[in-house]
Amino acid sequence: MFYFRCVLINEDYMDIEQLMPHVEAIIFASERPVTLMEMTDMLSTALEEIVEGERVATCIEAVREKYEAPYYPFQLREAGGGYQFLTKKAYHKTVLQLNGDKHIKKLSTAAMETLAIIAYKQPITKAEIEFIRGVSADYSIQKLLEKDLIVITGRNENMVGKPLTYATSKNFMDYLGINNSGELPQLKDITNIDIVLPTDAADAMPEDEAQLLVAADGSIVQEESTEQAPE
Repeated sequence: MFYFRCVLINEDYMDIEQLMPHVEAIIFASERPVTLMEMTDMLSTALEEIVEGERVATCIEAVREKYEAPYYPFQLREAGGGYQFLTKKAYHKTVLQLNGDKHIKKLSTAAMETLAIIAYKQPITKAEIEFIRGVSADYSIQKLLEKDLIVITGRNENMVGKPLTYATSKNFMDYLGINNSGELPQLKDITNIDIVLPTDAADAMPEDEAQLLVAADGSIVQEESTEQAPE
């Protein structure tokens, strides 16, 4: 009985060992992040047998651990809703030399500001974006839509005219290597700027009505009161 159980366990292990290269090949060949469900369907079709999602998930974890070794320049990351091989941070500048700056798409300051507002406030309407920025956001929103960094998610049914709402796209999450907006860095973690509240005008008033005079040396002095204190 013990021997029979050991054989089953060994067969399961070999199945995972044989399945792992197929999982690795799918992720390697894909130009976009591949989800667990997609890999499960592909493997079931390719191998002409039912492949359970749990087995694929085990293979994914094994592939992830394999490429965490320091001698590999890339790693398996979960991003954009799926899994993808990405170059490790230490090699980013090296890989950049392959294509140079011509493939780097830079956003204008206005577009970056608009994208940041959408990322942290999504879903959000154009009017709300313009209220925060203080200027029109038509051009920036159009450019972000063209670059597939944001998408239209629907309409705000509670606002007059039911305006369109915007949110970041899957492509945006893939670019940052995150799966959802909840993984964005918290604002308190990326800024050390203290919020300074405006001074109340009443608090800024002098305590008395004494006049200020300019001394001979250029310094500011307060005119002494000529009134006598009551005895």
